[in-house]
Amino acid sequence: MSAPELGAAFIGAGMMGRAHTSAARQIGADLVAVVASTPERSVRAARDLGVREGAASLDDVLGRRDVDVVHVLSPNALHGAQAREVIAAGRHVICEKPLATTAGEARSLADAARAAGVVGAVPFVYRYHPMMREARARIAAGGSAVVSVDAHYLQDWLLSPDDDNWRASSEAGGASRAFADIGSHLFDAIEFMTGQRVARIQALTSRVYDERGGRPVANEDIAAVLFQLDGGAPGTALVSQVAAGRKNGLVVEVHAREEAYRFEQEDPGRLWLGRREGSVLLERDPAILSPDAARLSLVPSGHPMGYQEAFTAFVRDAYDAVRGGAPEGLPTFEDGARAAQLTEAVLASAASGRWVDTTAARA
Repeated sequence: MSAPELGAAFIGAGMMGRAHTSAARQIGADLVAVVASTPERSVRAARDLGVREGAASLDDVLGRRDVDVVHVLSPNALHGAQAREVIAAGRHVICEKPLATTAGEARSLADAARAAGVVGAVPFVYRYHPMMREARARIAAGGSAVVSVDAHYLQDWLLSPDDDNWRASSEAGGASRAFADIGSHLFDAIEFMTGQRVARIQALTSRVYDERGGRPVANEDIAAVLFQLDGGAPGTALVSQVAAGRKNGLVVEVHAREEAYRFEQEDPGRLWLGRREGSVLLERDPAILSPDAARLSLVPSGHPMGYQEAFTAFVRDAYDAVRGGAPEGLPTFEDGARAAQLTEAVLASAASGRWVDTTAARA
């Protein structure tokens, strides 16, 4: 028997609306309703995204019996209240990161989802590239301790002082921008690949432009982070949204005693294996990958897979969890709360110039 069709609604119709609706459509969900910033925009968004109805409000969505999962895609400052409302209505929720603009609120949302018995998932979708999973599996099975990590996430979409976006507003985007927006992805990838937690960090942040679009900017363009894993290995990470020529350069390189592993999001079909006697590039081939990586290899070897396929795999796993499954590696509200904790630690360290402990207990 085929799995029952799930009804999905989408709160927000901006940049992420297309990725979320495309993924939900690909796996056979019923795209019930979308809510944009005004009722008129909701109607247009429904037409543009192929959703059945443009709804006037979140309350209208939650009043429907045919909505099982709500995707929260609104500006960051709205995430917490909207996700909490969805949970209170007993619906499952996929919330874009940051889960909330403070660690306390993110922790509260994770607790609320658990208490309500609903699935809460956060799209840290880089976990869903097969070669990221392959690196994770090889590190776990290697029997060789991680000795260091070198990582970065570089973009240039805010390179010019004329480049502006609601994320540059602390009111809409939160106290952190570069780290909360993309550093959260990077550190989720670091912890996911290594299987270890970041135990402490020391950070520097920088804001290149104090104004964008004629208004003041208070959150950062760049974060440089020195960190230590709970297994003792040191690491470095650079996060920037003003790195000229870099579009979406997420890279994590993990050095173990016998071998190194480098995953590059802009070349996701290959994994670099660093060896003293000669490094190699491992091509994505389901026939030779670990079971979890092979599971996510949706097309044969030699056929490119990219961001949207990873996003679709994430939504498929989230919907599987809604149906009662336990998919491997699904990023949940617990991971969203962890990202918010690390974000606050980066800001606190940058403000004080000191190391900040980040050894939160696992849930």
